[in-house]
Amino acid sequence: MSTPANDDQQRDQSAERFLRLVQQRRRGRLKVYLGLAAGVGKTYRLLQEAHDLRAHGVDVVLGYVETHGRPGTVAQLRDLPTVPRKHIFYKGRMLEELDVQGILQRRPSVVVVDELAHTNVPGSENEKRWQDVEQLVRAGISVLTAVNIQHLESLHDQVLRITGTDVTERVPDQVLKQADEVVNVDLTVGELRARLEEGKIYDAAKVPTALQNFFQAENLLQLRQLAVRETANLISRQIETDGGGAAPVAPERRNQDRLLACINANAPAAREIIRKTSRLADRLSAASWAVLYVQTPRESADRINLATQRHLLNNLQLTTELGGQILRVKATDAVPEILRVAQEKGVTLLICGVTSEKSWWQRLLRPGVTRRLIRAVARSPLDVDVFLVSY
Repeated sequence: MSTPANDDQQRDQSAERFLRLVQQRRRGRLKVYLGLAAGVGKTYRLLQEAHDLRAHGVDVVLGYVETHGRPGTVAQLRDLPTVPRKHIFYKGRMLEELDVQGILQRRPSVVVVDELAHTNVPGSENEKRWQDVEQLVRAGISVLTAVNIQHLESLHDQVLRITGTDVTERVPDQVLKQADEVVNVDLTVGELRARLEEGKIYDAAKVPTALQNFFQAENLLQLRQLAVRETANLISRQIETDGGGAAPVAPERRNQDRLLACINANAPAAREIIRKTSRLADRLSAASWAVLYVQTPRESADRINLATQRHLLNNLQLTTELGGQILRVKATDAVPEILRVAQEKGVTLLICGVTSEKSWWQRLLRPGVTRRLIRAVARSPLDVDVFLVSY
């Protein structure tokens, strides 16, 4: 069991380790505190680290901190210098945002930027706060930030199934993959629900609704498992990449699996397939992954509406954000084209979608692309497996 003295020592060592990272190169460093939900103490930990770094003589400032009025978090703001927020007038209201240019001019060694998944007010320099953070890191300023697991792009579909909440503010997985450190701020489900009931997270009026919805014990347990697993995957990936500071891992040790996701203009299905492929590629440490869109005559620009075309482009953009390659071809029949691309790219795993909505006789009379593809793969000389994503 940890004691206050041990906790102080561990934080001190954490601050020293991050300080060494800051001093190693000109590009800024990124440290992310990851939590299972609001109220676990991410912002509090950010401010603790800011104090620890300042005690080591580091020029650290607060760029944007959201305390939500929590007394313990507010108290941590003491004696920490702040770069004033930028004021933007929008729809008759004066709103506050992170002042990226103000921080660049101030040029601290480290800046604290809370709420990584936040969407900026229209008229801001960047659309998303994670883009602000990337800009600061590129400029040589190290950033301490925080985000909850439900905001991770590739987990959107899982979080929706777990909580029933469609999280609209999301962060591309690449942002966390590029982080120098990811720390899981963990609480047991019981501790978190107790904090909520004590009014330490939301106003008392919101507590009963929160307990019955997002903060149900089963929801939190599954989110906690996702947060722990994601942190472990990121740390494992970091160790494989740089050996924790040792010599880089030899390229031949990387898994040679090549993944190819097959999508069409069905936007919800395509999104789920893309996210699943991204996570599979991570789990397998695959050499590469790509998303193939075969435009058949039935999906030509003059036969699908503008909304469908926009969703298709958004899904292709999602592929890029998650680190995949986009492949677009035209063909009268998708199946032989998928096989051709798979052979050309040396694909080892095809990821396709399958729906359970059709009855067995409809599937028999009108087999879809996926079922035809499975039969074609079985008859072909390709050494490729097929992974099915149901939707």
